[in-house]
Amino acid sequence: MIQKCIVGLVLMLCVGLSAKAQTVEVLTFEQLQTRMASQKQEVVVYNFWATWCKPCVEEMPAFEKLYKEYQPKGVHVVFVSLDFKSKHAKVVEFADKKELQGEVILLDAPDYNAWIDKVSTEWGGSIPATLVVKKTGNVQKFHEGSMTYNELVTFIKPLLK
Repeated sequence: MIQKCIVGLVLMLCVGLSAKAQTVEVLTFEQLQTRMASQKQEVVVYNFWATWCKPCVEEMPAFEKLYKEYQPKGVHVVFVSLDFKSKHAKVVEFADKKELQGEVILLDAPDYNAWIDKVSTEWGGSIPATLVVKKTGNVQKFHEGSMTYNELVTFIKPLLK
């Protein structure tokens, strides 16, 4: 009996340790721009955030729910971390701990003034911030500040038509 318990415990540990860790790719802003321009999904929601930003972390479940419920409708969620590149391991650990299902990118572009206006001229620089890009017609919508799940749905629905 004890042997069965030990074998079961070892199997559970092995399965738990082999769980896939979240991949966090490090991109420059130019690489992110290229990816945005060549997106395959019909609608992509880019959420700009940081591990140290409390409102960013608090709104993440809304983006995760959006991803799970709207992915079949062609919506993809990309979490774009603005943490410093030296914090890559921390971002990976954060994404794993939060079990993020959306894509996670660490943006290696610390000179925010050089690229913020390229994301949106409406962006004052605060996070969280959300950019939604529709592939067809290259339509974009931008929101600075936190969003609830219902606000997100309302925000993206016009782009799903």
